[in-house]
Amino acid sequence: MKENTLKKDFTQGSIPKQLFWFMLPFMASNGLQVLYSTVDMVIVGRYVGTAGIAAVSQSSLILNFATMVCLGFSNAGQILVSQALGAGKTRETNDIIGTLFTVILSMGVIFSAVILVLRHLILQIMNIPAESYDMSIDYMVICGAGLVFTAGYNMVSAVLRGMGDSKRPFMFIGIASLINLVLDIVFTGMMGFGVAGAAWATIIGQAVSFIFSLWYLYRNKEGFGFDFQPKSFSPKKKYVGLILSLGTPMAIQSGCINISMMYVNSMNNSVGVVASATFGVGCKIDDIINKIAQGIQHAALPMISQNIAAGENKRSKQVVHFAWVYATILTVICMTLYVLGGEQLFMLFSDDPAVHELSGTFISAILWMFPAFAIMRGTHAFIQGIGNAKLGLVLSLLDGVVLRIGLSWLLGIVLDFGFYGFVLGYGLAPYGCAIPGLIYFLSGKWEKRKTLAEQL
Repeated sequence: MKENTLKKDFTQGSIPKQLFWFMLPFMASNGLQVLYSTVDMVIVGRYVGTAGIAAVSQSSLILNFATMVCLGFSNAGQILVSQALGAGKTRETNDIIGTLFTVILSMGVIFSAVILVLRHLILQIMNIPAESYDMSIDYMVICGAGLVFTAGYNMVSAVLRGMGDSKRPFMFIGIASLINLVLDIVFTGMMGFGVAGAAWATIIGQAVSFIFSLWYLYRNKEGFGFDFQPKSFSPKKKYVGLILSLGTPMAIQSGCINISMMYVNSMNNSVGVVASATFGVGCKIDDIINKIAQGIQHAALPMISQNIAAGENKRSKQVVHFAWVYATILTVICMTLYVLGGEQLFMLFSDDPAVHELSGTFISAILWMFPAFAIMRGTHAFIQGIGNAKLGLVLSLLDGVVLRIGLSWLLGIVLDFGFYGFVLGYGLAPYGCAIPGLIYFLSGKWEKRKTLAEQL
């Protein structure tokens, strides 16, 4: 019998070793994924200027909102796959994967239609600077039309993560990043297409990545656990219900965080195009650091899910402990680099001296956020891994809506700290998720929960 190379058993073996080697491809693939929009901003900053940076950064928030909502449901499928494997229910994976394919791709089409129809209204609500408005429209239309490819890639990657495979998602995103980089230089730099060129480079890269991933998985369908028969794409009512019940809180959670980011951006946009560009560049640098560190969380989640489903609660707790260790080490490194070379990072994105001058203000405020994220790498993976999506929703609403918007408004407007207050409020908000999540994990109340695997 052919060995199944796409699935891994995390219910036995050395946890620190498994987590370390499992998280490295995730960290690399997450870094490459955020490289999409990062490359766009760098090249746009060089060839278009500050207004172009603001256009890409602001439009990306809208597109990220749609992507993160789809990702919330993809992550629900990932957890179901992980728990099915942990409980030894491998036959159920075909139905779970087929249902997830149909649900996520349908969502991608719907979001594309909504963004294309409401693009002007959305940008008006976001208070986009006049200098960036037309370029923002171009970016939203092109990338919005291709959201199905973005949603599809994230769906495939989520399923593979659930199976314990981190190498192939890295391979798929590597292909997309290379294409995006080459086309960015050609379209935006050499051919002078501006922001529209960056959008075309992004969406073509994602389309090729998604199509290649489908071809690769079809060629290896025995190891993937999905037969790709037309009837298998028919949604199964049971799994649609589980994906929606588990994924809806995750989607709301992701959506609310992105909405809060758009709200904070809107406050910054009212200050002017320099503040808008500085906040956009700062958030992009922060996104790079955050996404790379998020690879630890992505690796810990399926390990926790498998062990919870197998009744290995002690091993699940150990996964969280080692996730904290790795996250703390990475956090110290990133904070040091930010302090020593933060302004130089901003210079990679913009030649505007005003942006460079304001970057120090951003850095001094955003550093407060890093310890909270180090805690969340373990606790957030745990809350998602055990399937407690409702608690994850409550914590994310506290972080993304109540605190992120509330603190930014309080510090930036009420207390009149201006730009520094907006960024500081944005940076302090994650503690509303990190501290309660830590208390929940340490309390041990989660051990009385019924596992998702019992419902498959």
